[in-house]
Amino acid sequence: MTHHNDPLAHAQHTAHEWLKVVAERLGTEDRNYTYRVLRAWLHLVRDRLTVDSAVHLAAQLPELLRGVYFEGWVPSKVPIRYDTTGFTTLFAYEGGISPADVPATAGAISAGLGALFSPGQLDHVFAQMPTGLRGELVNGTPTPAAAPRTSAEHLRLNAVEDRLQALTDAVSALAHGLEELPTEEPPRSRAAKAAQEAHRILMVAGTSKR
Repeated sequence: MTHHNDPLAHAQHTAHEWLKVVAERLGTEDRNYTYRVLRAWLHLVRDRLTVDSAVHLAAQLPELLRGVYFEGWVPSKVPIRYDTTGFTTLFAYEGGISPADVPATAGAISAGLGALFSPGQLDHVFAQMPTGLRGELVNGTPTPAAAPRTSAEHLRLNAVEDRLQALTDAVSALAHGLEELPTEEPPRSRAAKAAQEAHRILMVAGTSKR
C-alpha cells in the first residue's frame, strides 16, 4: 500500500517527526528508547495534572502520540500528587532506565517538546507542579535534599502544599473553562461547569465551605 492510499500515513509521519526531535535532544538514534522514555514522560506529567489541564495539553499532541498519552488514563484518580522522588521512581520504572538518569532524560524530553508545543504551553503546565518536580522537568537537575524535618513540621508543610496545589488546580479549572475555545456549548454553561469543578477541587482539599 502506498502512502498516497494510506489514511494513517500523515499521522505516522508526524509522530516520527516528533520522535526525531526528542531523540535529537536525548542524543540518541534509538527510536525504541526514545519512544519508551517519551511515553513515560507523557504519562507521568499527565497524571500530575487536573483533568482539564491534561486534556488541554493533549490537544497539542499529534494524533498517534495523543493516543499514547491517554493510554491507561483514569480521570477519577488525577491529579496524583507524587513528589520528585515519586516521579523519579515511576519514570525509571516505566522508561526502563536508571533513576540516576531520570533528571537529564526528563529535562531533554521537556526541551524537545517545548520546541514542538505552542509557545508557553509547557510553562503553563510546569507552573502547576511542585518546585522540586518543576526543576527536574525544566532544568534536568534533581532538587538538593533538604534538611530533615520533625514529623510535625513535615505534616504542616504537606498540608500547606496540598492546599496550595488545590488552589492552583481550581484556578486552572476556572481559566480553562472560561477560555474562548471553539465549542457549541453556551458560554454560561461552560463557565458554570468550570465553577463547579473548581468548587469540587476546593471541597476535596478542605479549603472551601458550603
